[in-house]
Amino acid sequence: MAIDARLLEILACPEDKGPLLYFEREGFLYNPRLQRKYRVDDGVPCMLIEESSQVGADEHSKLMAQGVKPNFA
Repeated sequence: MAIDARLLEILACPEDKGPLLYFEREGFLYNPRLQRKYRVDDGVPCMLIEESSQVGADEHSKLMAQGVKPNFA
């Protein structure tokens, strides 16, 4: 289930307050600056830092190669 476009416009990383990348098919939001993923459950993002997961360098490179744009400019 997709996140509502209006919600995507206001979502930011709870740690650094910066924009996130949305990987709809995979079901997560991603902060490339901190290499941190936030899961999305049934269209609802889980924005708790302690519930997020760190991404290694290899996975980060793969995610960035997909060319997903930030959820807001």
